[in-house]
Amino acid sequence: MTRLHPPPPLPEHPVVIRFRERRAQHPQLRIADVITGFAGSMPFVYVHVVVFACWMLFVEESPWPTLTLVVSLEAIFLSTFVLIGQNRASAFQQEKADHDFREQETELKTNTELTREIHKLTTELHRRVIGQG
Repeated sequence: MTRLHPPPPLPEHPVVIRFRERRAQHPQLRIADVITGFAGSMPFVYVHVVVFACWMLFVEESPWPTLTLVVSLEAIFLSTFVLIGQNRASAFQQEKADHDFREQETELKTNTELTREIHKLTTELHRRVIGQG
């Protein structure tokens, strides 16, 4: 019986590695990542449903003014974290695009040089073969 082995993991893009290293060095960015990760999850929604239901049913007789203030403040902070996440994604995409462009330009130059060398060698070989015939 032959066992199938999973393929080895693909190497990560150099930009991904640099981006993770930079983010890991800054406590504020790590905190923002944790908050945006939690705020964009279903557990975040469940916690809010439970907290707000308990607040409205058990904590205050007239919860609307305080609840409105709390929800408004939370919306301000959450929108800031959404913007932080969007800025991070945008910066990552730009850095990746720049890296890929540089790599493609290098590859194009290398391919062009190889093509020219092949042309020179082919021309020389053709000249020698035809010239001897």
